[in-house]
Amino acid sequence: MSSFPLLTVAAALPAVGAVLTAALPAATSAKRRDVNKALPLGVSLLTLVLAAVVAIRFKPGGARYQMTEFHSWISDFGIGYSVGVDGIAVVLILLTAVLVPVVMLASWHDADPVANDAGTFERNRRTQGFFALILAVEAMVVLSFEATDVFLFYVFFEAMLIPMYFLIGGFGDRTVGEDARQRSYAAVKFLLYNLLGGLIMLAAVIGLYVITAKQGIGTDGRGTFDLSTITQALASGKLHFSPVAEKALFLGFMFAFAVKAPLWPLHTWLPNAMGEATPGVAVLITAVVDKVGTYAMLRFCLQLFPDASKTFGPAILVLSLIGIIYGALLAVGQKDIKRLIAYASISHFGFIIMGIFAMTSQGQSGATLYMVNHGISTAALLLVAGFLMSRRGSRLIADYGGVQKVAPVLAGTFMIGGLATLSLPGLAPFVSEFLVLVGTFTRYPAIGIIATLGIVLAALYVLVLYQRTMTGPVKPEVAGFRDLHARELVVVTPLIALLLVLGVYPRPIADIVNPAVRDTMSDVHRTDPAPAHPITAAQVAAANSQGGGQ
Repeated sequence: MSSFPLLTVAAALPAVGAVLTAALPAATSAKRRDVNKALPLGVSLLTLVLAAVVAIRFKPGGARYQMTEFHSWISDFGIGYSVGVDGIAVVLILLTAVLVPVVMLASWHDADPVANDAGTFERNRRTQGFFALILAVEAMVVLSFEATDVFLFYVFFEAMLIPMYFLIGGFGDRTVGEDARQRSYAAVKFLLYNLLGGLIMLAAVIGLYVITAKQGIGTDGRGTFDLSTITQALASGKLHFSPVAEKALFLGFMFAFAVKAPLWPLHTWLPNAMGEATPGVAVLITAVVDKVGTYAMLRFCLQLFPDASKTFGPAILVLSLIGIIYGALLAVGQKDIKRLIAYASISHFGFIIMGIFAMTSQGQSGATLYMVNHGISTAALLLVAGFLMSRRGSRLIADYGGVQKVAPVLAGTFMIGGLATLSLPGLAPFVSEFLVLVGTFTRYPAIGIIATLGIVLAALYVLVLYQRTMTGPVKPEVAGFRDLHARELVVVTPLIALLLVLGVYPRPIADIVNPAVRDTMSDVHRTDPAPAHPITAAQVAAANSQGGGQ
């Protein structure tokens, strides 16, 4: 157990920052608003430093969960404040900590008050409320990645819906005007879908506790929500699930995570939410919050219910395959830039979930890398698209053309983000997508082969998007575009650098992730499939002799 509560501080810092930001005096001038924004930005940067310390202190060859902390919370029901991180949690916390300050900088003016008909500014507290909500989301996401108590995880898994609801419904995308009805519809749909998943999960969480209590697991045999205690009891044979109970509990957890992820056909809230949110909030949705769903599949579904995971794995693979093709096909036909990126994300989440339930080390390592790389690539593409849309005031692809001739840096960064989205070799997502496909093919060849169609379709929707917006004659409305300015370059540069560095050298992340993947494979009692035509000792000797004689 760590002597310094590093994980608690990493989660508490943005929470405290959110409260302090919300409590700041109302800004009455642009200068005062910038001062108010500096506080949440500084808090997010400090959180990034703490996340980096967590990554540095984590030892890939050490205990499964490190820097652990435990404090009794509701002891009568076996609920405790229990946190710890494995390699998968570490890289996702780091991803979250990197993206939040980037989102804040990109959204610097997205919530500034606007003038009313009388010429006076309204909603002066709106700006700091926007940034306070972003910090609140960060705190809840980080604690969700850290939680090793099932009930604690559930609390923050659900609580993050509240600030996200207000970010979607209260802060619309001004590039197309503020339509309160559309924003309200998107926010309510997001909330209802995720609340439904959470309620079903709550029933499964209670069922898990009841079973542990009946079998005398936990302190004084009164039941427990502690993940380590439950998994150790399962491994030692002290805890048994009946086949029906395990399947029911698995489905309860999986439904909630599939809504959050989102997995087809539970995905329909995502295009609405991303379409109506500001570009920065859209990044929070798909690059940060949705990753909690896929992460939880690895940590809770596979670890707590290994037999049910294997039973339902093929069906989930089919759903993920449908999501890959469906999302890509709908992305090809989109006329709206943000909805195109939303459907592309649905396709990418299909790859992530496919890698998880392929039950191979390559697939699960690729899926975890994909969570990180998709977060970076989607943030790059979506934020640059946001800069583009703020200049024209439109999300429609047809309203653009010839941008690369008047804003070459904007067009160049847009191209890199797009090429990363289609997993071009040399950029970060390629490695993860390749591992997912290889890992899936070794156990389910047909699904792996069909899934490659998603790559072809990705190339189609990305290149067509670039062609229609950036090339061709310069439209009159585009002729006056200015190129990326200093703040926008500060936003884009670290994302592009990460895409390039991790595309060439992904080993630092892979070394952290792989031990956790091996533990997960052990939990579900799976080993990688043997090659279809293993090389015999005689063949090795023959190859060596031929090599020596040449």
